[in-house]
Amino acid sequence: MHATHLKIFKQIKGIGSASGIFSNAEQLYIIGDNSGFLNEYNLNTNALKKIQILFDQPLNQNENIPKPLKPDFEVLCHADDSLYILGSGSTAARNLLIRYDLTKRKVSHESLSKTYEKMRLISGINIDNFNIEGAVFTGTTWLLFNRGNGDETKNGIFILSGKDLTHTVDIKFSTLQLPNINHIESSFTDATLVGNDIFFISSAEDTTSTYNDGEILGSFIGSIDAKSLKLNFSYKIPGKHKFEGITSFKQAKNKMEFLLCEDRDTEELDTTIYKLSLTF
Repeated sequence: MHATHLKIFKQIKGIGSASGIFSNAEQLYIIGDNSGFLNEYNLNTNALKKIQILFDQPLNQNENIPKPLKPDFEVLCHADDSLYILGSGSTAARNLLIRYDLTKRKVSHESLSKTYEKMRLISGINIDNFNIEGAVFTGTTWLLFNRGNGDETKNGIFILSGKDLTHTVDIKFSTLQLPNINHIESSFTDATLVGNDIFFISSAEDTTSTYNDGEILGSFIGSIDAKSLKLNFSYKIPGKHKFEGITSFKQAKNKMEFLLCEDRDTEELDTTIYKLSLTF
């Protein structure tokens, strides 16, 4: 049996609509789904640095990009000493892949349009139900998590062989039923790899649209075996939060700590980072 404990870890001014998070020693990296910046936050000094990742509009318009135009960055994944930032693919304008090299501090752009099109074709998921919200790289395989918050509730995991997301040809899709609140199934919002297990978060939202938001009913944390992709467990997180990002923080023999970020669907540049503890 696991016990969960949630508390506020940091409150950060200058970041809005937080949708992805990665912890790297004393640094936190955070993205927003409507922002053209990657945020680098130092846990020791509380200093916030803005790293520009979009360059096609003035800097003063790069925060709180309007919904029809926003890149919808929902994925922040670490692999090969780089951060990978992925658009959700929920509209034709949300197919961008950005790679930020942590060593060279260099930004590069590629398109995921062809890969996303292949993923939809193989899975039978139409554009109205396609919504990538999490990613894990195992060293040889990418796992991309589709948020089943459309009318078909297609929660599932895409398995893409190889390191290059833009030129993969071997793609598989595995569905997974997630826990529900008031008969509304929760849907994937992010995932992170810890050892041989994938820890995911999912949120229950009263909507059948990947575009329009609904009432937030709450979130879960769960574990999936990285090889079989079978559900190990899931637990309700206290409160009614729409958690959209998870990263491993600290590990001990009988305790695991994760940092979570929350998308409050507002234009306010103020975000709260939570620490979630699992004890065994």
